Amino acid sequence: MNTLTITNPATGERISEVPADDAASVAAKARRARAAQPAWAARPIAERKACIERFREGVVRDLEALATTMTRETGKPIKMSRNELNGLLGRLDFFVGMVEPVTASETVFDEGGMQERIEHVPLGVIGNISAWNYPWFVGCNVIVPALLTGNAVLYKPSEYATLTGLEIERLLREAGVPAEIFATLVGGGEVGAALLEQKIDGLFFTGSYATGARIAKAVGSRFMKLQLELGGKDPTYVCDDADPRAAAESLADGAMYNTGQSCCSVERIYVHEKIHDAFVAAFVETVKGFKAGDPMNEDTYIGAITRAPQLDVLDAQVADAKAKGAVLHTGGHRLPGPGNGYAATVFSQVNHDMELMKEESFGPVIGIQKVSGDQEAVKLMNDTRYGLTAGVYTPDGARAHRILSHVNAGSLYWNCCDRVSPRLPWSGFGDSGIGLTLSTYGIEAFTRPRAWHLRKP
Repeated sequence: MNTLTITNPATGERISEVPADDAASVAAKARRARAAQPAWAARPIAERKACIERFREGVVRDLEALATTMTRETGKPIKMSRNELNGLLGRLDFFVGMVEPVTASETVFDEGGMQERIEHVPLGVIGNISAWNYPWFVGCNVIVPALLTGNAVLYKPSEYATLTGLEIERLLREAGVPAEIFATLVGGGEVGAALLEQKIDGLFFTGSYATGARIAKAVGSRFMKLQLELGGKDPTYVCDDADPRAAAESLADGAMYNTGQSCCSVERIYVHEKIHDAFVAAFVETVKGFKAGDPMNEDTYIGAITRAPQLDVLDAQVADAKAKGAVLHTGGHRLPGPGNGYAATVFSQVNHDMELMKEESFGPVIGIQKVSGDQEAVKLMNDTRYGLTAGVYTPDGARAHRILSHVNAGSLYWNCCDRVSPRLPWSGFGDSGIGLTLSTYGIEAFTRPRAWHLRKP
């Protein structure tokens, strides 16, 4: 039997070993999902909604144990694990509340005995290769609207969040979702590759650009629904009229929350030269106040780097920045002791010759660059192959709108950052991917519109 070993990234200790899938078991689960999906789609939507409502009740009931599991296997600070689970509840409510109006059939023409209608039908069987950094958010952004709209789901959680994935499966099963309709695929890249070989109607992936590009190449000739939520190098510009301390405190949290392991973490900061020094001083002071340590401690803010190989990426970016003249204010090294600890790291006097300002860090490392004004800031913000989020800090709403209107990003922030809403679409430009989740569009994504031409006799 294949197995997968689960390790705590904060301590290096083995948590457990779980049975893993292989190509044969993935194929068997796909066949069962294909056979069972029509009956699931035929159920009244009220029954499917009731399943998700019971799933929500299970999350609330088991929240503390679920948070502990997530923290142990990902290194996310326990308070942030609770935040993710509590934040999930509003997303579930949104999907349950909106699925009926979004997918209701619509008559768009009715004259002279001819009626034209639009019907929304499920795609069929959905493959979902999910992420480890926000496993409940990212997973349920796909799982829940897919199930509500009548699809079956083959769900491969990241191998770094497998126990959380199995908890999602347990709670859905307890809520009444049949085993054939939602199946978890356990394993690493070889299991994801096996999923791509199956007859599926949609593939939804969240992860790196490199893996997303491989997936697109593998399935490109099969004309299935493909959605790729990839990385970002998210910039923010602090204007000369902003409060430097307030902006610094907000952006420090935006850069370091979840140990910087968010696709929408602030990864590049541009500050007007008039307030640059005051901003840097306040930013460094704030970051030095973030406590690093055991993610299970209530006061820990900087937890563990989930994937050990990312430590090498952070080391390389730090070394490159130092070699090219950046000023290191704090951090810049791995933390002592067991596990994947990395100190919160702040550089100033950076530029776009440095990897730190070009490639995704996905860790508690940030560069702050001085700019002369709005025009230079916009030019630098757009100097990237990514386009996930971007923000501006200024009390002037018209100025913020003018600046952000020229920035290539899927989500735009004024005086805030690192925020996701279930009511707004989550999408990106360029190498940040294709397709979207969340909002009413993120429900429609799991259906195909079908046209009816009805002539009355």
